[in-house]
Amino acid sequence: MKIIILGSGVIGTTSAWYLAKQGHEVTVIDRQPAAAMETSFANAGEISPGYSAPWAAPGIPMKALKWMFMEHAPLIIQPRPDPEKIRWVLQMLGNCTTKAYHTNKARMVRLAEYSRDCLTDLRSETGLTFDERQQGTLQLFRTQKQLDGAAKDIEVLREGGVPFEVLDVQGCIAVEPGLANARDKIVGGLRLPRDETGDCFKFTQGLAARAAALGVTFRHGVSITRLNKEAGRIISVTTSEGTLTADAFVLALGSYSPALAAPLGIRLPVYPVKGYSITVPIKDAGRAPVSTIMDETHKIAITRLGDRIRVGGMAELAGHDLSLNDKRKRTLTHSVEDLFGGAGDQSQATFWTGLRPMTPDGTPIIGHSPIANLFLNTGHGTLGWTMAAGSARVLADTISGHATQIDARDLGFARYQSAKKRPQPKATPAPAAA
Repeated sequence: MKIIILGSGVIGTTSAWYLAKQGHEVTVIDRQPAAAMETSFANAGEISPGYSAPWAAPGIPMKALKWMFMEHAPLIIQPRPDPEKIRWVLQMLGNCTTKAYHTNKARMVRLAEYSRDCLTDLRSETGLTFDERQQGTLQLFRTQKQLDGAAKDIEVLREGGVPFEVLDVQGCIAVEPGLANARDKIVGGLRLPRDETGDCFKFTQGLAARAAALGVTFRHGVSITRLNKEAGRIISVTTSEGTLTADAFVLALGSYSPALAAPLGIRLPVYPVKGYSITVPIKDAGRAPVSTIMDETHKIAITRLGDRIRVGGMAELAGHDLSLNDKRKRTLTHSVEDLFGGAGDQSQATFWTGLRPMTPDGTPIIGHSPIANLFLNTGHGTLGWTMAAGSARVLADTISGHATQIDARDLGFARYQSAKKRPQPKATPAPAAA
């Protein structure tokens, strides 16, 4: 089957790889000059299946109000009027119940655990290296209330068979010796030993090269204008280099997916949640993190990537604004210096921002759309790197008409449709051989 993928971030590129491996003729289109130049470029670097959890959780509305008045706030809501933002926030608040949180986290962990297994196989098959480490994630608690509040997450981890360790202060220092000078600032942590780290940009660029060698065509520097529909199907995509046809199309444009879907009558509940990162060269390895630390107070991830420290986090609701705000940089610097003071050369830090495509329930949208030959792989939020390989494999199996290796029925767009509007389209069959 001839398939066009819109978007060459980590989601689009991994989708191209798995579809090509299943024998399809794949073309990837992206406005950027190379793969992984936007949201996948400088994310936090964590591959954390065990830490996969929706932002919508019981107590979040009250926490959000408190965060907005913190000096180093993890949440920033710009006051500019935006109907899409209001609609998305209301949907997210509707998921802030114990029942919804349990449901959403369970399916996110299911997908993320599968994705880790897919990534392990893919790394073994391709020999890709990307400053990867398999040394776990440590969720770090600064208060006893935070530590006690981890009980609901531990319950889901236990039910899902995900290994974990609850550590006291000394246990945290044992796995992350660089925390020794911050022992009086922490009370304990939740460690997920099977989690990994790695540079998403390096991975995606390397996989794109291998996909090209496999026969995938990458058309970079090409702007996408619209998808053209006729007789209930997508017949082509209009681009800055003309109109291109295919048998099936995959929408993997992250935060820009809703704009392309809307003219087709598809309202994707995906909002661009702005995040920031700094990348700091290590000057004292003994003080640096070993793997990934999640600073629960500031909702910031601190990750070791080779000879660099990547510090990423915060959630700013500001539409598609990509301006850099020095106040956010100060928050990132504060978190890493407070916990790993002197580890990095802050004078050489590079500052970046990107838009995470978030759904109200935290789970990405993967698989069929209401249009038979248009497929979706978007809405991964902060977990695109964690869920990329598994999402792409689920998508490829769905398009090819294969049984998915995990239950993917609750990952699709249908969960956002009313019962009366839930078509059950079948995968587009491959055309007969000539």
